[in-house]
Amino acid sequence: MNIQWFPGHMTKALRMMEENVKIVDAIGYVLDARAPASCFNPSFQKIVGNKPCVFILNKCDLADPVKVELWCKYFRTNNLPFVKVTATASAEASKISAAFAEITADLRAKYKAKGIFKPIRCLIIGVPNCGKSTIINCLSGRKAVITGDKPGVTKGKQWVRLQSGLELLDMPGTLWPKFDDDKVAARLCFIGSIKDDVVDLIEVAFALIEQLIELYPNCIEERFKVKPDGKSTLEVFEEIAAKRGFLLRGGEIDSERCAKAILDDFRKGKIGKITFDLPEKE
Repeated sequence: MNIQWFPGHMTKALRMMEENVKIVDAIGYVLDARAPASCFNPSFQKIVGNKPCVFILNKCDLADPVKVELWCKYFRTNNLPFVKVTATASAEASKISAAFAEITADLRAKYKAKGIFKPIRCLIIGVPNCGKSTIINCLSGRKAVITGDKPGVTKGKQWVRLQSGLELLDMPGTLWPKFDDDKVAARLCFIGSIKDDVVDLIEVAFALIEQLIELYPNCIEERFKVKPDGKSTLEVFEEIAAKRGFLLRGGEIDSERCAKAILDDFRKGKIGKITFDLPEKE
């Protein structure tokens, strides 16, 4: 697979981040818990700089809990502030708020000592479809920004003020100009960070099956009733299609329909709780 997707609006979004990071006090860096390493955007390194930053490990309800804990251990070992959440659950708001309060404690104490009240401003960043807007809505307790289970929903910047005085800046999800690692690009496709329209979904589904055979063969058997042992990716794909009835006239496999169904099952968590990236390796 050779996947490259960096539309013009992402260049504009990166420029907006570089301009607005000067007026914020802290950063919330959102990572999809199914592929945390793949969500680390090299273009964000300059933007984050020395600003206090908390990593928000999101969509933990869809991720492998064992591997999520390995990521938590990684963050603790490297003294990186983090919080693991499922932002669609409103009860998680207090955990995220507490994480922001912790990384801005010194700044708030400084303001208090001077007898001034100034809202703490936080920039929320991440790759497309990692759940930035959902996190903002979770914190605000209302539908403050538009969300959707696809990349490109957030079109421009938007400030959201919380009752706590915290001000959050939502930005469009952004990738980087060139993927040097095909595996990273594929995983971003799996989690919906790259538009389905710009890739070959059959190739993406094949790549997903290949990684599931390697990492989660039991999930394939449990979801699709197909034993992957000793079978090629193509054989597993065709067997899934046959069992699901994804056939054209004459018995030919309806590859596109099968590919869409496999990807949809993964994204909705129906295949199982899955995490592709491990911190010690990537």
